[in-house]
Amino acid sequence: MWISNTGPQMHVNLASARLMEQVMRQEGKYPVRSDMELWKEHRDLQDLTYGPFTTEGHHWYQLRQALNQRMLKPAEAALYTDAFNEVIDDFMTRLDQLRAESASGNQVSDMAQLFYYFALEAISYILFEKRIGCLERSIPEDTVTFVRSIGLMFQNSLYATFLPKWTRSVLPFWKRYLDGWNVIFSFGKKLIDEKIKEVETQLQVAGPDGVQVSGYLHFLLTGGQLSPREAMGSLPELLMAGVDTTSNTLTWALYHLSKHPEIQAALHEEVVGVVPAGQVPQHKDFAHMPLLKAVLKETLRLYPVVPTNSRIVEKETEVDGFLFPKNTQFVFCHYVVSRDPDTFSDPESFQPHRWLRNSQPATPRIQHPFGSVPFGYGVRACLGRRIAELEMQLLLARLIRKYQVVLAPETGEVKSVARIVLVPNKKVGLQFLQRQC
Repeated sequence: MWISNTGPQMHVNLASARLMEQVMRQEGKYPVRSDMELWKEHRDLQDLTYGPFTTEGHHWYQLRQALNQRMLKPAEAALYTDAFNEVIDDFMTRLDQLRAESASGNQVSDMAQLFYYFALEAISYILFEKRIGCLERSIPEDTVTFVRSIGLMFQNSLYATFLPKWTRSVLPFWKRYLDGWNVIFSFGKKLIDEKIKEVETQLQVAGPDGVQVSGYLHFLLTGGQLSPREAMGSLPELLMAGVDTTSNTLTWALYHLSKHPEIQAALHEEVVGVVPAGQVPQHKDFAHMPLLKAVLKETLRLYPVVPTNSRIVEKETEVDGFLFPKNTQFVFCHYVVSRDPDTFSDPESFQPHRWLRNSQPATPRIQHPFGSVPFGYGVRACLGRRIAELEMQLLLARLIRKYQVVLAPETGEVKSVARIVLVPNKKVGLQFLQRQC
C-alpha cells in the first residue's frame, strides 16, 4: 500500500489481495467510481442521460436494477446462446476466408482485430437485436465509421484526460474525443429508433398481448424498464464495455494455447467428449467443461482487461489498521496482484489447472480468492459477466474442436501493454490447422 498524487487528488494504491478485499467488503450500497468524469462531460454537453458507468448514487442503483434483468443470472445469459451461435457461424466463415487468402492457406495475421470485430458484432446483436455487418467481406460504411469512432474516442481520451482544459480550444484532441462519442451515440440511436418502430408496428398489428419479447432491448422498452431516452444513455456504455473483454481475452487465450500444445490437446479432448460431432456447443455443455472455464480464468488472471481501477469510499474506512476518511480514492492494482507470488505460486506461468479442484498436488495453487477479480466484486461488479463468459466459452469450444491452433513463426514473443485496457504489443498471428475429427 502506498500513496500517490495526481495534482490535488490523492490516491491510495493497493497491490495486495488481502488489502483489496478489506476495501471491497466495506463498500456501501452505492459504490462510487472515480474515473468517468470525461464521459460525463460529453453527456452533459449533448444533454444525454447518464448510463451505468457514469451515474452514481440511488439513480445508479435503480438503473442497475433495471439493466440487471435478462443479463446478470446464468439462466438469463443462456437465453442468448442461439444469438451468439449465429454470430459464431459467421465468424467461422470469415476465419476460413482469411485463412484461404493467406500465403500458407491457414493463417490469420491479426487475431486481435478479428476478435474485436466478432465481439462488436456479438454485443451489438445482443443489446440492439441488430446485425451490423462486422463479419462480412465488405463491412457496411456506417459500421466502418462507427468502429473508427470508437478508436477515435479512446485514443483522444488519453490526451483529453491529462492535458489542461485551456488546451481544448487550441489542440484537436478534445474535439476528436467528442466527435467520436457523437458518432457512437448517433449509431446507437439509429438502432434504438429502429427497434421502437418495430415494436410500434407489432403493437398496431397484434395488440399488446400479441407482441413477443424477442431480446434485451425489446424487453427493456416493452417492459417499462427504461424509457427510450434512458436506453439511449445506457446501451452505448454497455457496448463499450462488452467488446474489449471478449476480444482481448480470446486473443491471449489462443496465444497461450498455441504455446502449450499439451494444454490445447487436453482441452480438445474435453470438448470432443462433451459435444458430439456435427453439433455446436450449447450453454448446458459448459457444466462439463471445467478445463475450458479454467483456461479463460487463467487468461484473465494473467491479463485482466483493466489493469487498475478505483473506488471512492463513502464512509471512513479501515485498511490494514489505518483509518482513511470518507471520499478517499483507492486504486486496485489488479495486474500486480494477479502476478504476486504470495498470491499465486509460479505466477508468470500459464497454468489453467491451478483452477481445477482435482488437479495434481504439484500444480500451482490459488492462495487468495481476491487475487484475481477480473469482473469486479459486489453490487458494482461487471453487469455483463455472464454474457461475456458464455460468449467466450461458445467460441473457444468451437475453435478448439475444429482447429489445432499454432503460433505463426513471425509472431514471436508477445507482451502486454496498457492502453486504457491491456492489449498485445504487436499483432498476434495464428495458424489454424483443420482437425480430422
